[in-house]
Amino acid sequence: MDSNNFSRSQKLLDISQRLRQSTSLTPHSNDQLYQSQTHKKPNRSAVLICLFEEGDEIYVILTKRSSKLSSYSGHVSLPGGRTDEGDADDIRTALREAEEEIGLDPALVDVVTVLEPFVTKENVTVVPVLGILWNKQAFNPVLNADEVESIFYAPLEMFLKDENRRHEDREFQGDKYVLHYFDFKANNMVYVIWALTAGILISTASLVYQRPPEFEPRMPKFWKKNYSRF
Repeated sequence: MDSNNFSRSQKLLDISQRLRQSTSLTPHSNDQLYQSQTHKKPNRSAVLICLFEEGDEIYVILTKRSSKLSSYSGHVSLPGGRTDEGDADDIRTALREAEEEIGLDPALVDVVTVLEPFVTKENVTVVPVLGILWNKQAFNPVLNADEVESIFYAPLEMFLKDENRRHEDREFQGDKYVLHYFDFKANNMVYVIWALTAGILISTASLVYQRPPEFEPRMPKFWKKNYSRF
């Protein structure tokens, strides 16, 4: 396919321009100590928030993890994974993992920004990398069956709406927070997007659409420990 035989979404162009100008969204990008000491830690990973437009709606690429995996088997997640020794930075980690998991060519992804990290209860730092897939037709998914059971696309704006959302009150070390569950039908299945993946997408949707969700997020404080913004 001719890579030039497509038109870029004006909506995504405006979003990418705005986010690129917001330098505060790329924390530590010029911090050499961060790059040398933090990125190489074994308890670090990166995920790719890959957006594209279809029918005037912005979608995000999501996967259902294989039931063969030892951790988070069968969970819905963003493409991504642990940092490898050879990864130059978090962007490389996210793009490499997306290529390994779903066959997404890194050359198709226009990386816009790196968002502030999240920290899991197990003390794993997860760095969201936001990119745009301008030419969706050029992407032909090839799933790694050992890691991914299926792939689907969810509208990003759904993570700001109270529709198809459930929640559960939790507490950890005195911090009372809410876990959000979003039910989404695709591929004749109902996928449940929850926990950290839901939290990342709520934050991303708020950033992209420049408005808060219709519900109170009340996310876990430990997700943002040691970082400047909650």
